[in-house]
Amino acid sequence: MGPLDGIKVIEIAGIGPGPFAGMMLSDMGAEVLRVDRADRVRGADPASPPRDPLARNRRSVGVDLKKPEGVETVLRLVEKADVIIEGFRPGVMERLGLGPDVCLARNPRIVYGRMTGWGQEGPLAHAAGHDINYISIAGALGPIGRKGEAPVPPLNLVGDFGGGGMLLAYGVTCALVEAGRSGQGQVVDAAMVDGAAALMAMMHGFLAMGMWQDERGTNMLDTGAHFYDVFETADGEYVSIGSIEPQFYAQLLKLTGLDAEDLPNQMDRTRWEATKKRVAEVFKTKTREEWCKIMEGTDVCFAPVLSMKEAYEHPHNVERNTFIEVAGVKQPGPAPRFSRTVPEVVRPPAHAGQHTDEALADWGFSGDEIGKLRADGAVA
Repeated sequence: MGPLDGIKVIEIAGIGPGPFAGMMLSDMGAEVLRVDRADRVRGADPASPPRDPLARNRRSVGVDLKKPEGVETVLRLVEKADVIIEGFRPGVMERLGLGPDVCLARNPRIVYGRMTGWGQEGPLAHAAGHDINYISIAGALGPIGRKGEAPVPPLNLVGDFGGGGMLLAYGVTCALVEAGRSGQGQVVDAAMVDGAAALMAMMHGFLAMGMWQDERGTNMLDTGAHFYDVFETADGEYVSIGSIEPQFYAQLLKLTGLDAEDLPNQMDRTRWEATKKRVAEVFKTKTREEWCKIMEGTDVCFAPVLSMKEAYEHPHNVERNTFIEVAGVKQPGPAPRFSRTVPEVVRPPAHAGQHTDEALADWGFSGDEIGKLRADGAVA
């Protein structure tokens, strides 16, 4: 009974950021029906679901979109849906006969969510690419890294997920709110290059105010400062420090014993590099666990740098149930949280086509129609 309960979504199966958007919507209570390619249906055992959290919380139908009957099947689903999302290159859905014009003609209220790396138009719109490329031209990758070193790709979090899947889920919900007022659907063009650029808004403000140098690893938030970085401990582990505000910085100096030393002004950029060396020396005198006992829970703005497996066991995450287990797989739980319409994971990931018959029946297809579609090879 999440906040999107009652919303019906068709997800044309894709990779990475598309399934992430589907997960976000289904976690919030939307009924998301994933349309998988019929040739990927293998008749796998439902008792052994895929180990892919991105596929959780929704059913799957197998449809052959190369057959007119398969396309018509999806268009009938569109008539009953509130949203359709897809993540192909521009023009692919149009060539399949499932473009926005066709879908909106069938259902004028439908929100048509499109996600690409480069966007629906522009010089690069039809070029291949991945997260690392999109965040590169967005100006988001260049600032990430240390001074004098190469940029460090932040996994595929900034393009695929933050600037892509999350942006699509946000855009779709915005369009749903508007459709509730106007009675009209529309197309949502979620481009990862745009989303990655939007995530950098604060840094652009800093740049305009003269508070940011357009050089990697020289600023307060990009490892340039000695009070906002990660430091190695005596056991080869790491801790993170974010002591930006003066009162937090004072606490850092006190708990490290550096308050007894003659250090330069916190914001003297010319001394950051030298001061960082001294801070690093101090952190290497104790293990990560020893620093946790000294600093965790204080106003230093401190946390141990945990591996993914270690994060499962941290007391804060355990108490909040930040990570859950679904079908034997540890994974993040639904977020954000709501006081009344509480999201939950009600289904493990589905195999391709696992729910073809039951889902089509629930969406209005008769048994005879389903049998004919199966006989024609339009569904699997």
